[in-house]
Amino acid sequence: MDREQAVARLETLVDRVERETMPVPVREVWAFGDVALGLDPVERLDVYLTKDVIMGGDSEAAADFESEYGVKGVGTSVRAEWAEAHPDRVRASDNGYAAPEKCLAAELVADEEPIHLEVCNASFEDNVRQRLKGALARDAYEEVLDPRGVCLWVDGTRDEEAFDRLREASLAMPTLPAALGMLGADEDVAREAADVLKRQRAEQEGASVRGDMV
Repeated sequence: MDREQAVARLETLVDRVERETMPVPVREVWAFGDVALGLDPVERLDVYLTKDVIMGGDSEAAADFESEYGVKGVGTSVRAEWAEAHPDRVRASDNGYAAPEKCLAAELVADEEPIHLEVCNASFEDNVRQRLKGALARDAYEEVLDPRGVCLWVDGTRDEEAFDRLREASLAMPTLPAALGMLGADEDVAREAADVLKRQRAEQEGASVRGDMV
């Protein structure tokens, strides 16, 4: 998609998060990757969502939904009112429990769209550091999260300037190895991690999603 289309798609996504009931409460929306780097066209749109946990829960709704659809955790992992309104969008993890990240992807992104969602309970900046720390400890560079992001929406407040700067491609971003180096990665490791992420990204097609807990 071209840059204007990519930014418009981000606006639509933020509109929905802001106005509609999501599977789980969403606290932050960030954009990273190609669109933050000023590329045109944008081959894949990378979006980061910070989610909140559901407080209290609804055990009765959970039991009813599991009985009818065979999915556990509705009312605790994801909102019961959302699941009851959109049972076709409920997605489960391998253990049979409703998966918040998969439900958010089903709600917000069409299968064929070149959009990648990262979903975590931690803020983008905190998760960037946690993921890098873990990746360096295990030489698992595919787990690195590109730190070059821009916050579009947080706690109900939209950053219109951020959208304008994305349209203008006016955000100054370092190379990925340089960005990882600023966070403490050695030069050789940062280059290798960047190469791994580049290869991994080239293999992605259509919509994709990853969920994390920190």
